[in-house]
Amino acid sequence: MTPNADRFLSDLHALRGFGASGVGKGVVRPAYSEADGAARDWLAGRMEAAGLRVHRDPMGNLFGLAEGPSLLLGSHSDSQPEGGWLDGALGVVAALEVARAARAAGGPPVSVVSFQDEEGRFGVTTGSAVWSGQISLEEADRLTDHAGVTLAEARASMAARAGDFVDPARFRGFIEMHIEQGPVLDSAGERIGVVRDIVGIRDMRITFTGQQNHAGTTPMHLRRDAFQAVAAFNARINERFRNVVTPATVWTVGHVSLHPNASSIVPGRGVFSMQWRDGESDRLARMEAIIRETAEEVAGEMGMDLAFGPMLGLEPVAMDARLRGALEAEAETVAPGRWRVMPSGALHDATNVAWLMPVAMLFVPSIGGISHAFEEDTAEPDLVTGLEVLAGAVARLG
Repeated sequence: MTPNADRFLSDLHALRGFGASGVGKGVVRPAYSEADGAARDWLAGRMEAAGLRVHRDPMGNLFGLAEGPSLLLGSHSDSQPEGGWLDGALGVVAALEVARAARAAGGPPVSVVSFQDEEGRFGVTTGSAVWSGQISLEEADRLTDHAGVTLAEARASMAARAGDFVDPARFRGFIEMHIEQGPVLDSAGERIGVVRDIVGIRDMRITFTGQQNHAGTTPMHLRRDAFQAVAAFNARINERFRNVVTPATVWTVGHVSLHPNASSIVPGRGVFSMQWRDGESDRLARMEAIIRETAEEVAGEMGMDLAFGPMLGLEPVAMDARLRGALEAEAETVAPGRWRVMPSGALHDATNVAWLMPVAMLFVPSIGGISHAFEEDTAEPDLVTGLEVLAGAVARLG
């Protein structure tokens, strides 16, 4: 099995043309957008040309299926609202090239997948979450994005070409190649990371509702200012976490929406996202309790009504020993002494797929540790090294 590095890089650059931001190599290709649909149509054509049977499920997950039992490779091709060209796309295009190389060499059958809405426009890794049964399609359809669009409305644009869900029993395992999205490999001058486990994640929206009022005539001591409640919560949460978290634990207030969001009006409602990640389920649960207690305390002190949105999240997942072993052996062959075993602090579709079959992941370096930004990049020799490790691991598993 010898993958074609030039063809792989050419496809990878072609894919970034769908939703190109005009800033460096950045892309704007959110799930179910016009650019996302065009990219999936292009990928479907490449899958078909590679001899794979194209199949789209009700969520818009795109499969290129080999005949008979096969190993499944892939990732996702949707992007953040301002995303990089490699996040997800790398794993899909690498999978496609390995499938072509395996077919040409008479090697083990390889199927390819591009999961939908991994980046969470509507939830957390929504496409693979529905496929793996972590959330039903009916439940998922009620999820909304920040603009109030429901998933049911968004996926209607792709519904005409959708078939049934693919039976996971046809796959022997899943390997996802990805950029690290962090600084460890790049700063150490290493070329490959073999993932040991993926952290768990929790994500929910919190709403403080006070009283909208005039910004010039309402005395400060009489205000029920929703932004001040959001700010007070944010100021307190770090201290409340201090004796619970580890240096590897992370949490983020990443989206804040004020109503009516006008400079001369005391905001009456503040909605914000709260996300936290850790490798231990018990710690994630303790953090949730602290978040709820802190929000209730702030609401009580400041005269706010309080509402919590649905809790979204995934449990920590350990990688399969056999699949991981093949990646480790090939990493030492391709990049001797320049690879490591490491955790994944980012969430991936492999977390959901692990409910259905053995999974493993490998990383390539992210320059400067930058991701979820237009500046995201990886040196092309490192991209090819990752491709070679993936292909060699598949050959070992064949």
